[in-house]
This record gives sequence, structure tokens and C-alpha cells, in this order.
Amino acid sequence: MGDSDLIIRQAQGEKGTRDIKLIPYMQHVEDLSKRFKSIEFKYIPRFHNELADALATFASMLPYPSNVHIGPLEIEVRERHSYCNAIEIEPYVEPWYHDIKRFLKTREYPE
Repeated sequence: MGDSDLIIRQAQGEKGTRDIKLIPYMQHVEDLSKRFKSIEFKYIPRFHNELADALATFASMLPYPSNVHIGPLEIEVRERHSYCNAIEIEPYVEPWYHDIKRFLKTREYPE
């Protein structure tokens, strides 16, 4: 899946490339494709490709030594944002800022 219509069409063999720098990449994709029983290249508009975009950003932030094996990531898709799943209502009588306010007034830590 990818958000470049041109690249997807090239990978599908519908379009060629005249850019001499891209020809080795296209040959590599063709060689890799032959290793699979079936393969599908699918265009996804960039707006709908948020997960791939987030993973690419995440991958670019991590150092990756060439001699280290990184196993597959397990991704669980939830129906709502993760912060909604983490919020729990706690039965406090006082507001959240009560201890801070008391500390600032008295300079005494709560017990």
C-alpha cells in the first residue's frame, strides 16, 4: 500500500520510468515480487494513509544498528483513541490541584 499513485502504478507494471536513478529500484521491486505467490500493490490517498505515515515517522526516529534484529511490531487498532482507554475516574473528594495549593500556602507536604 502506498500514497504515491505513480509509484503504485509503476510497481504494478502499468507505468514505466525514464529516470535512470529509479530503474534499479523498479528492477528490485520486480525481483522481490517474483518471490511471492501473489502480490497486490494498492494506492491509498495520503489522507487515509495515516498509519503508514505514523510508522514511517516512528521508524525514522529510532537508531537502527545494522547488526541488530528487530522483530515484527504488533499493532492493535482500537475503536477510539488510546488516551480514552487510559482515563479512569478516581474517587477523589478534593480537586486535583488541592495538594499543590496546600503546599504553596503552607510549604508542607501532604501526609
